[in-house]
Amino acid sequence: MEVAVLGAGTMGRGIAGASATAGHEVTIRDVEPPYVERGIESIGETLREGVDRGTVAPEERAAALDRITGTTDLADLAGAELVIEAVPEEMELKRETVADAERVTDGAVIASNTSSLSLTGIASALETPGRAIGLHFFNPVHLMDLVEVVVAEQTDDATVEFAEGFVEGLGKETIAVRDTPGFATSRLGVAIGVEAMRMVEQGVASPRAIDRAMELGYNHPVGPLELTDVVGLDARLDILEALHEELGERFHPPRILKRKVRAGKLGKKTGEGFYVWEDGEPVGPADE
Repeated sequence: MEVAVLGAGTMGRGIAGASATAGHEVTIRDVEPPYVERGIESIGETLREGVDRGTVAPEERAAALDRITGTTDLADLAGAELVIEAVPEEMELKRETVADAERVTDGAVIASNTSSLSLTGIASALETPGRAIGLHFFNPVHLMDLVEVVVAEQTDDATVEFAEGFVEGLGKETIAVRDTPGFATSRLGVAIGVEAMRMVEQGVASPRAIDRAMELGYNHPVGPLELTDVVGLDARLDILEALHEELGERFHPPRILKRKVRAGKLGKKTGEGFYVWEDGEPVGPADE
């Protein structure tokens, strides 16, 4: 299958890499050549790590990279059967992106990787909204087994079946959810994360103690504050602001989160959030 991924950031490159590894021909598109180049380089690095761990054969890495084409030209998406947008979490940007993709493709399923925005609102930008679906992947895409399939008010049954088949072909599992604020995973995930942030603000315990409580007491593989650092504090803030508007005060973003985002302390990707990060690993708590 020909798959087009719009956006070469963290999620876009992860989706593109997983699709190419599964045997699909992938076009990854972004607005500037350096973004595209960095995205493909990152996919190569992730696959190289797989080779080093023994989970990816060297020839599999080479074949996957051969299946990936980078571009800045929307016209290069013309042959895609599936388009997955992974642009920043802004409603108007996503609506413009999916509408542009629909114009240059012929009958492609148009998927959004949104983690919190209304899929029904995104789908309404299309001439044929029945072909819209949410495919909410999780970071890091190559390691996470779940994809949340979000069904808009307009989505037709054939699109749902197509999307679930694609995800299963990646070796991942799906859950289907109705298009509601935060879907299932974002709503539950940020509910735990926001309470952990409030506990830090109130001096209940250190970030590490809170994380260990959930790891050891509830068997979570990673604590809510370290997970926030991995996801990105800016991404968590965007989700909380959307949920706050839709669902009320229980999702009001904590002051500590707003303060860190204003300071550019966005987590793992900037080297500091609730933890200090070096070489992709948390090495200690961030100073408050």
